[in-house]
This record gives sequence, C-alpha cells and structure tokens, in this order.
Amino acid sequence: MSQTDLRSVVESRRVNTVLSWLLVGFLLVAAAGQFADGELQWAGFTLAVAAVALVPAAALRNPTSMLPWEVLFLAAFPIITRALVTGETVGGMTFTGRVTTYLAVAAVALIVAVELDVFTSIQMNHSFAVAFVVVTTMAAAGVWAVSRWASDVLVGTAFLYDGRTEAVIEEALMWDFVAATVAGVFAGVLFEYYFRRLARLHSRLPEGDAGARPTPRDDGRAAESGDGEVSRR
Repeated sequence: MSQTDLRSVVESRRVNTVLSWLLVGFLLVAAAGQFADGELQWAGFTLAVAAVALVPAAALRNPTSMLPWEVLFLAAFPIITRALVTGETVGGMTFTGRVTTYLAVAAVALIVAVELDVFTSIQMNHSFAVAFVVVTTMAAAGVWAVSRWASDVLVGTAFLYDGRTEAVIEEALMWDFVAATVAGVFAGVLFEYYFRRLARLHSRLPEGDAGARPTPRDDGRAAESGDGEVSRR
C-alpha cells in the first residue's frame, strides 16, 4: 500500500469513527479499573476525558461525529503510560507524577481546542490558537489542584495533605503549574502545526457537522462580482 493510500485509509470517516470509539471504550475501562484500585482521583479524571470526547456525538446526536483519533490517542497515552511504567523514574521525576499528569491535562486542553475548531464556526489566528491551548492547560491544572485540595478537605484523602509541610506543598504546586505550562506550549504547537494544518480533520466528519469556515479548497478570500454578489475564489 502506498503512502497516499495509507493516508486516505487513516483519514477516512469510517476508520476515524471506529478508532475514536475504541479509544473512548479504553478510557471507560481504564476508569473502571482505576476506581476498583481505589485511584478515585485518576478515575474521575479519566471519566472527564471520556465525557469531553463524547460531547460532539452527544451534541450533534450522531455517533459518527467523533474527534480525530489522534487527539483521543494523545489523551489516552498518559493513562496507558501511567499503567505500564508505574514507579519508573527519570532524573528523580516519576512518570506517575508531573510528567504523566500534565501530559493528560494538556490533552484535555487539546480536545477542547480541536472541538471548538472543528465543530464550531470559531476561527483563531496562529498565535491565539497556541495561546488558547496554553492558557486552557494552565486553567485545567488549576482545576486539578483545587479538586485535590477539596478531596483532601472534604473526603479525607491525602493527595496534597500527605504529611508534608505547607511550604513544601506550595512549592510542589508551583512546579506543577510550571509543568502544565510547558506541556501546554507543546500541545499548543502540536494543535496549530498538525491538527489545524496537516490532519485534514473536516474530511472525517459527516456532511454538515463541521463548523462554518473556509475549507482547504476555499481559502476564505472573496471577490465581489459585477452584479453585487460575493463569490468565492
């Protein structure tokens, strides 16, 4: 099979739908396993990722209106990695710590950005698209931190208050936000230079599901014809 044929298969609507639903199914199974193991924080996070991924299909009432499978794979990858390399460290940093956590957080921001770009008429210029993903990642990191604090205070878990001093906890949170910012920059560049330019996402959606924006064949430039009507070039 040639590279062109392979690309057409991977980018087909049917294959994209099947792969996307398989990845959503994996997220649901992973959440159930995490819940059974008592990892309530990660179980809730994984369910949230699955819920965000299902927004297009639910909102449009069409099971084929799914996100690009690459986006969902990026969202599932940190969860897969966390399961496979639990306890492994590089330079003293565990994969179950900031590395995995903020890759997952950045993936959520990426999902939100792709949903807005593909399923709505919102149009973002290059710099704003990158900045949007970065800021969304940082906001998600903030929600993640608040959720851990609330769980410790209200439920009695030990996600933050695990015997460390307040100064140590605050320093760790600041490094968490630094990690989230770095992950957000990576996700923002990936969103702009792959998902908005190379992946041809609109070709994988049912007719009418994509937001009203110029397609690659229609660059949005308009010329006014002699009878006063606006025609696309």
